[in-house]
Amino acid sequence: MARRKAREFALKALYQADVSEGVGKDALGGLWAGLLDGEQDEKPAEADEIEFAERLVGAVDENKEEIDKLIDGASKNWRLVRMPTVDRNILRLAAGEMLLMSDVPVSVSINEAVELAKRFGDKESRAFVNGILDRIASIIGRGGRHHSQS
Repeated sequence: MARRKAREFALKALYQADVSEGVGKDALGGLWAGLLDGEQDEKPAEADEIEFAERLVGAVDENKEEIDKLIDGASKNWRLVRMPTVDRNILRLAAGEMLLMSDVPVSVSINEAVELAKRFGDKESRAFVNGILDRIASIIGRGGRHHSQS
């Protein structure tokens, strides 16, 4: 459950960074400060949630160009800039996790992204996110419908 909560924190930071044209790491720092100050209704993050969220956001920040190209390449009818902001950042989070964190199974990254899409996206988000991430898994050779799981 800690990783699920960490992914939510990471998504919030990436979303904030996207809309403010900032950096995910800075947005995450602001989120931590807000939680500690009691500005938000959530309880402060646990140490393992902070560590994993920072790892996720760092992976996206440091590899954003590569991740965005991967998403663009896997998206048949949507350019990245035209995607809903929430969906775009769920895709960045999960694609970064799939690409850069070999200790996390691809199926877990996809399932967790679908859960985020259900919670934070609109009614089409779940299928949209699932389809693009499945194609990304195939492209990077870590699963998907066209490759066996490695």
